[in-house]
Amino acid sequence: MTMLKINGLHTHIEQFHILQGVDLEVPEGSVTVVLGRNGAGKTTTIRSIMGFYPNMKGEILFKEESLMNSPTYTIAKKGIGYVPEDQDIFAGLTVEENMRVAMRKEDDKTFERQEWLLGLFPDLKTAWKRKGGHLSGGQKQMLSIARALVNETPLLLIDEPSKGLAPIMVEKVMEAMNVIRETTTILLVEQNFMMASQLGDYFYMIDEGRTVFDGSMQLLLDDEGLRKKYLGIA
Repeated sequence: MTMLKINGLHTHIEQFHILQGVDLEVPEGSVTVVLGRNGAGKTTTIRSIMGFYPNMKGEILFKEESLMNSPTYTIAKKGIGYVPEDQDIFAGLTVEENMRVAMRKEDDKTFERQEWLLGLFPDLKTAWKRKGGHLSGGQKQMLSIARALVNETPLLLIDEPSKGLAPIMVEKVMEAMNVIRETTTILLVEQNFMMASQLGDYFYMIDEGRTVFDGSMQLLLDDEGLRKKYLGIA
């Protein structure tokens, strides 16, 4: 089953035509990675799915239902979690308060998910009463991911989870995502190719606002020319 499908997506931000024909499919149960150089349109793609930009054309389907022209809060209620690249936690609230604010329902099922997430990210349990602004970069990223997953979340969009993290924290986030993928489909934007290649099942390459190549992650690992052309890496 296809969890998410995008056809011919165009996005304008003010006078700038950022996305000029993005196509991608995210199979249920997969980790699909969006790759490309800085400025290619990766983050805009994720943000477009969440309905942040009003001036779009094309097609975005979630479980075969159109998301086009839907407000962001409606998209979130459908079960799409979003982890932005700058984390966007509430610095003045504790870890506990950040989690409570994210809950759509304060029922047994939600609190069970919270306990599962605290088991997945034990650093958050240790820092439970600490304010978000006093957390380390890795703890902030863990909190951002946990907050997005505390509700029922069939699809998680996550933007640059390794950005600015120490290698040990990158490893912790990767370990957690390998557990998360067992129950949640993931669309990942990631510049760290080591992380992307180890987590990803499929990839989509975006260049100058367009999808230019896609396939299995193994195909990309085997094609040095493709990596050099679009990512600048051997």
